Amino acid sequence: MNVLVGELIGTMILVLLGDGVVANVVLAKSKGHNSGWIVITAGWGFAVAIAVYVSGWASGGHINPAVTVGLASIGKLAWAEVPVYLGGQFLGGFLGAVLVWLAYLPHWAATDDPSGKLGIFCTGPAIRHVPGNFICEVIGTAVLLVGVLGILHTNNEIGSGLGPYVIGILVFSIGLSLGGATGYAINPARDLAPRLAHALLPIAGKGDSDWGYAWIPVVAPIVGAVAGALAYQSLFADLPALVAP
Repeated sequence: MNVLVGELIGTMILVLLGDGVVANVVLAKSKGHNSGWIVITAGWGFAVAIAVYVSGWASGGHINPAVTVGLASIGKLAWAEVPVYLGGQFLGGFLGAVLVWLAYLPHWAATDDPSGKLGIFCTGPAIRHVPGNFICEVIGTAVLLVGVLGILHTNNEIGSGLGPYVIGILVFSIGLSLGGATGYAINPARDLAPRLAHALLPIAGKGDSDWGYAWIPVVAPIVGAVAGALAYQSLFADLPALVAP
């Protein structure tokens, strides 16, 4: 139960603060309107750090199905536990998106851009190019797993109290350096669950939910996470479990 609740609350906070910063930048008449990419990437980095701090003691703070599957692929999490993690993550992602919609309720009708509204909930490519978009998400998520495993390595003194904070910096860095092509989903629950919320919620002036693209930010991060975890394990054998006892 701790794992389910931890991942639900952690991912809900991740999406609430992460999608929330995008809403603050994109939606008309918001105080943060047009404040730019640096604000968005910083907001997502802080969101990750806070979410991991909140949920780490209960579940290890995966808050990302790609992280969960990546850890399971190298034997650091039992496959039998994966469905519980994923259930909490996807449910938390959906609830976080609903809270963003409620937090900015009067601003949806004041905003004319349907694609901008979709971009608050989920990612989309700057240039629609399936192989390139897929590769970008694979690379970004591989960097995430290598970074997480390195930061929280048993021999790394930084991997205790500062671990979640540094992981937030890692996500900030990925967004700044690799996020321009696809919006750096690097997390299936952060993309698919809010995309579903976008499809179901009565958002004023919304367009379609771009389901034709939706498979890329789900499949590519999982591929990247497994590749990153296997690559790191091939270099270092004494990896921590990254799961709270």
